[in-house]
Amino acid sequence: MEKLKELIEKYREVLMYLVFGVLTTLVNYISYLILAKSLNINYMVSTVISQIIAMIFAYITNKLYVFEAKNETKKELLKEMISFFGLRIVSLFLDMGFMYLFVDKLHLNDAIMKLVSNVLIVVLNYIFSKLFIFRKSKKEEE
Repeated sequence: MEKLKELIEKYREVLMYLVFGVLTTLVNYISYLILAKSLNINYMVSTVISQIIAMIFAYITNKLYVFEAKNETKKELLKEMISFFGLRIVSLFLDMGFMYLFVDKLHLNDAIMKLVSNVLIVVLNYIFSKLFIFRKSKKEEE
């Protein structure tokens, strides 16, 4: 049991990211389905709106629960937010490009392609978040 606790503690950040990554994917996917399928909003518009909703959810959960990022100044918080949302906009364009290629050009099912795209985006966003956004300062690592 002690070994399990050690493993969980060692990989806590990755495990938490997986949990909240899955939840973010669900927020994104469910909001997409509601917009595209229930409200009949164009799939690209639905992709953008669902990504924005998921971005806000992801920022809050990543900051508070995954990376436990603490900002000492408003300037640090602003820099963090600009980095997070800036890189998530890159993810949005990748998502839109993926959807365009597989739905418009290859005529595959949009709901399935949205799910595949979300899985790829979650992995990419973890890398972005870990390396560029919620980096631990030297002081926090000590």
